[in-house]
Amino acid sequence: MNWIKGKITGLFMVLPGLAASPAQADFALNMRQGVTPISREIYDLHMIILWICVAIGALVFGAMFYSIVRHRRSKGAVAAKFHESTLVEVIWTLVPSLILVAMAIPATRTLIAMEDTSDPDLTIQVTGYQWKWHYRYLDDEVSFFSLLATPSDQIKNRSPKGENYLLEVDEPLVLPIRKKIRFLLGSNDVIHAWWVPDLGWKRDAIPGFINESWTWIEEPGTYRGQCAELCGRDHGFMPIVVEAKTEEEYRQWVESRKVAQRSEQALAEQEWGLEQLVERGEDVYNKICAACHQPGGVGIPNVFPALKGSPVATGPVDAHIEIVMKGKQGTAMQAFADQLSDLDIAAVISYERNAFGNDSGDMVQPAQIKSAR
Repeated sequence: MNWIKGKITGLFMVLPGLAASPAQADFALNMRQGVTPISREIYDLHMIILWICVAIGALVFGAMFYSIVRHRRSKGAVAAKFHESTLVEVIWTLVPSLILVAMAIPATRTLIAMEDTSDPDLTIQVTGYQWKWHYRYLDDEVSFFSLLATPSDQIKNRSPKGENYLLEVDEPLVLPIRKKIRFLLGSNDVIHAWWVPDLGWKRDAIPGFINESWTWIEEPGTYRGQCAELCGRDHGFMPIVVEAKTEEEYRQWVESRKVAQRSEQALAEQEWGLEQLVERGEDVYNKICAACHQPGGVGIPNVFPALKGSPVATGPVDAHIEIVMKGKQGTAMQAFADQLSDLDIAAVISYERNAFGNDSGDMVQPAQIKSAR
């Protein structure tokens, strides 16, 4: 009995902290209206259907309760004896049919509008990877990966959760407002689902198949979502962040991205020193590899192999390059040839061969990765 009392007391001590936590989801009894015309159409349609259902429920249950009370046995009511009535059958068939047609007309109009991806101002290819998103702006020749940015200390409960816990990324998807934007959604590995509630729709990203959708964002702002498909053990660590900007701000962002991409290409043509490669490789490792192989390179026993003293990180350089670029079938080791630049692959391999006490002194140049491709 004392044990139960202790548990109850502990629960009441924890609940106030949970209520005050900034990381908890917003509590709402209704779906959100969103920030696009389609999302508002969906919301309005939802409310129309809701009130139709409320009216039907009030009418049906009102008639039932009235009949139960008015014609109860204690008042001497006697059950009426009658058989089928053609008029009644026509009424209870015709009325629901008319209601369904009345509901179907606006629903069909909205569904058709949702599927109309014609005449876009901008097209973006979205590809799901375990567990990140790749965005490619087909009209502006800009592309990048977007990864979870929540610090690992928050995930492992070593520091307080942030306001946007598990809903923050290193590179948000930047979009212009008041432009029709078409999305082409696919996947590199398993089924994912791209979902931002404020946009009013969700689409599956399926390997070998292209799904289409579109949006028109009315106001600048930051809108958050996540993968809505159970895509693997880290399914909950695959957020989406959309930053909607004015047309002028968007064009400035595009130009800055192009400058950054040209700068990155120029860096890949240079010869790098070991210290520079290791420094850059550490950043890449912590961002891409540490979730599985752990920050200290010790891995997770029977799940992810350690890199500390491993045959891969201390063996032939060519074999190390091959496994990073091509992955390893039958394991969680992905192929990073399409996910990382020549420079980043060279840097992370150089880091792995000189960190965790491996100290091989080996370094890999971007030119070697370019040649290996």
